[in-house]
Amino acid sequence: MRRTSSLVPPPGPELAESPGVAPPAVAPRRETLRTEFPFELPRGYVDDAGTVHRDGVMRLATARDELVPLRDDRVRENPAYLTVVLLSRVITRIGTVLDVHPGVVEDLFASDLAFLQDMYRRINSEGHTRASVVCPECQHRFAVDLAGGRLGES
Repeated sequence: MRRTSSLVPPPGPELAESPGVAPPAVAPRRETLRTEFPFELPRGYVDDAGTVHRDGVMRLATARDELVPLRDDRVRENPAYLTVVLLSRVITRIGTVLDVHPGVVEDLFASDLAFLQDMYRRINSEGHTRASVVCPECQHRFAVDLAGGRLGES
């Protein structure tokens, strides 16, 4: 016995042509979350060889990043050390330095430490590194990206 195949689909409901039936739902748009933020230090980290490292990357903090330092003896003895331990957990790179530990953060210049503290607050509280500023001469308002970049970039 010989069978033949037809190219006609099997009978079934036609959603697009049936009155009162909604068309198939469109897949929801997939949201992406930015978790890493590049930065450029105002002064730069100077390593043991005298090399200055200015660019780096900070990632978003997790709850664990904020809780683990509270068990650190250095933080228990000196609560101000929390900043050092916390930043060392979320900074993934400074220049070619990939092992950013508390000793590296301790050796940063005070202005760089303040910059990183502000950046941490901005990306973990506000979700971005932009700040609104006002020109002192013309009073023009504009946004700058505190994460840095080359001169003239914002």
